[in-house]
Amino acid sequence: MSTIHQNVTRSSSSKIIIPSDDELPSNAALLIIDLQKAFDDPRYGQRNNPEAEANTGRLLAGWRRTGRPVIHVQHLSREPDSPYRPGQPGCDFKDEARPQAGELVVQKSTNSAFVDTGLGPYLEDQGIHTLVMTGVATNNCVEATARMAGNLGYETYVVADATATADRTDLAGRVWRAEEIQALTLANLQGEYATVSSTEEILARLVAPRRPA
Repeated sequence: MSTIHQNVTRSSSSKIIIPSDDELPSNAALLIIDLQKAFDDPRYGQRNNPEAEANTGRLLAGWRRTGRPVIHVQHLSREPDSPYRPGQPGCDFKDEARPQAGELVVQKSTNSAFVDTGLGPYLEDQGIHTLVMTGVATNNCVEATARMAGNLGYETYVVADATATADRTDLAGRVWRAEEIQALTLANLQGEYATVSSTEEILARLVAPRRPA
């Protein structure tokens, strides 16, 4: 397992490449964002989509089976009372998203996985132009990363049923349910920054690796 730490210059020159058919590129990367135990902390409130972890696990199995690159994003909070702070149990990856040997771990302390990390240079070096994103929270780090990926020119997919968020209270005191926040966030991303898809749709675009002749 390789790890990219913070404070590495990021890339700004990636170009979009659209596949010529329905199959995802052989080097399309699965980007699993902040799927850590801290998301279960009660302080975050009621969540939506309890199947997000299982669907991420299905995608992860598909990526491993077809030999495509997997990137795990780990949030390392600088806030002293955050469950995402290093050294806390919440900072650990959930069981469905534990990295295996050879899979990259990108560590961040901001919302976007591109800020102050080596993600951009890594993708450029590997010639990766297609990103498929899962994880939490849909309206926070997933959205921030997807928006930046779209602006940088990556062909970006957000897997709706493999992401999740939680209830949130607005400045007027109204509580917005996680399902509402999820729906609006995905609507904002669709077309402008990313293509919103489903686990089944993405899995259908994977094929088994070809064996050498």
